[in-house]
Amino acid sequence: MRLKAIIWDVDGTLAETEEAHRCAFNQAFAEAGLPWHWSEADYAALLTTTGGRERIARFMAGIGLAPDPALVAALHPRKNAIYANLLAAGAVVPRPGVLRLIGEARTRGIALAIATTTSRANLEALLRHSFGPDADSWFPVIVAGEDVKAKKPDPEAYRQALTGLAREPADCIAIEDSRNGLHAARGCALVTLITPSRYTTSHDFSDAARICGSLDDQPHPVDVDDLDALLMAVKRSPDQSS
Repeated sequence: MRLKAIIWDVDGTLAETEEAHRCAFNQAFAEAGLPWHWSEADYAALLTTTGGRERIARFMAGIGLAPDPALVAALHPRKNAIYANLLAAGAVVPRPGVLRLIGEARTRGIALAIATTTSRANLEALLRHSFGPDADSWFPVIVAGEDVKAKKPDPEAYRQALTGLAREPADCIAIEDSRNGLHAARGCALVTLITPSRYTTSHDFSDAARICGSLDDQPHPVDVDDLDALLMAVKRSPDQSS
């Protein structure tokens, strides 16, 4: 088997988290007495910018407000606390097929890593509440937003994950849900499988090796052998592996 590692994105990939994030942002704004409310359409547009702090700053600029780092610094931790409470209440569950594929990979000795631009606190809350108390131990390599200087679509998170895994890109597959994530993974020459999420179905995924609605797509859900076959097929296709 050529496949040695699977590198996972988090928001929208491991779980459909973005609606919980949107609700948390709106609650934080309301608590701060701000007349801001992000609709689903607003949030879909803001998601082209990675990072919660960056989205708030972009939104402020878009409505003609001068940058206010102190306000952003106050809003974002409160938003994350609200998000953690939503997770604890069971608002988010793993996407179909994610737990199955993780379990199969672990059984077959395929390494698992995470490359995300979400905060480590958000990631830990998601793993603990939505996956299990020991879920962080499934991923010996985790690169979060605090670990990189440049967030996706910059490939830095994937470069760090590959370094931590001590693997070459040709031996790994990335699983993503967004155009920014795809750009980041492809920036490291990683073969990338896309499972579009609620907010990314309209993204251009023409550079992906494969697109599927979920890992449990019928009639044949994605398994480790499928990922290995995809890796080998792309290796034989110079225009996709370059």
